[in-house]
Amino acid sequence: MVETRQLSVKNGDVLVLVGTMKGTFMLRSNAARSRWEMGGPHHPGHAVYALAFDQREGRRRIWAGPGTEHWGSMLSSSDDFGHTWTKPESALIRFPEDTGTNLKRIWQIRPGPVDEPQTLYCGVEPAALFESLDGGESWSLMRGLWNHPHREKWMPGGGGLCLHTILPDPAGRPRLTVAVSAAGVYRSDDGGHTWQVRNHGVRAEFLPDKYPEFGQCVHKIVHHPSNPDRLFLQNHWGLYRSDNGGDSWKDIANGVPSDFGFAMSMHPHDPDTVYILPIESDLFRCTPDARLRVYRTRDGGASWESLENGLPQKDAFETVLRDGMDVDRLNPAGVYFGTRSGQVWASPNGGHSWSAIAAGLPPVLCVRAVVVGDPSKVRVPKPAKAKRASASSAKRAAKPKRVGGAKAKHATKQKRAGGAKARKRK
Repeated sequence: MVETRQLSVKNGDVLVLVGTMKGTFMLRSNAARSRWEMGGPHHPGHAVYALAFDQREGRRRIWAGPGTEHWGSMLSSSDDFGHTWTKPESALIRFPEDTGTNLKRIWQIRPGPVDEPQTLYCGVEPAALFESLDGGESWSLMRGLWNHPHREKWMPGGGGLCLHTILPDPAGRPRLTVAVSAAGVYRSDDGGHTWQVRNHGVRAEFLPDKYPEFGQCVHKIVHHPSNPDRLFLQNHWGLYRSDNGGDSWKDIANGVPSDFGFAMSMHPHDPDTVYILPIESDLFRCTPDARLRVYRTRDGGASWESLENGLPQKDAFETVLRDGMDVDRLNPAGVYFGTRSGQVWASPNGGHSWSAIAAGLPPVLCVRAVVVGDPSKVRVPKPAKAKRASASSAKRAAKPKRVGGAKAKHATKQKRAGGAKARKRK
């Protein structure tokens, strides 16, 4: 068995937690984010779809949801950056006997709001939401969503019937928003007791009725704490924004090479800035034109720009999954993503330039970026100045390509129509 490498971590460090098909890895750097060291594998041989870091009330707790096809998933935690992990005698997340259901996979672990330091949420397959009110010591099924009348008609997406996104409300309201594949967006305004569908305007390209009440295959939703009623959504075909908490959605696929994709991340300091990584189509789940490009909007989806400096632009048949991208909370923010080919890429400057910080890993399932301690107290050193000619060349190379407008949006929809025709012929 491979020896697990351990990391020494201190306040101010940046950790990138990477869940893969064969275990958990950790990448550590200081605030400069120019040199990285890797620890792991933890949970060797287990698929890790969900990771989280909880440092409310002074904790330094990593949560993981390792699992196997044979034994299912478990919930484990570490308070010493992976040197030791809890091994509960019985599963912390389990369905009550009266449901007649067994846990298949843990898809999401999400700490609750800052003012509720003992609250955590867990999204699982088959699609359900669990809640802990004692810091993860015990968990209970949120019956309001489990008993929703739509649930019996929910259909699994390609990855299964999974609840993969949980957005607690940061504004002090008892609001929870979740995404289920393939059911869509559901929101509770009373702490999870009752739930309402929130899919108005979101297209279900694969169904005869393109705009059903539910049945949409939402891949990811994000929002910013300063404006939690504005949501951004990456769909199975479609990019959307809501300005009313999900009551209605507007198409914002303005100039992206494809509006199909999985990953989506929010900038920590700017509620208008979002990152995505487009995929060619649902039939060919690789980067468009075999070019690895991150796209960013800085105007709430009115336009998108490609960020590709340092990323391979030839023969890059890559795929990034729904939780495969994250952003740290430093300034400038670092952006990170992992691929199914086992690479992890990082940008210390908000996406303007990229470098590989890990390669040869098992297929990456999830990425979580963590600043240990208070990010506002971390000083980010300025990068060393390059020679004048080199700096000029780098500036030209790093300049993002802005795309948008009616022609680009028309091209995106034409491409989507072509994909639909190909599926129909098939």
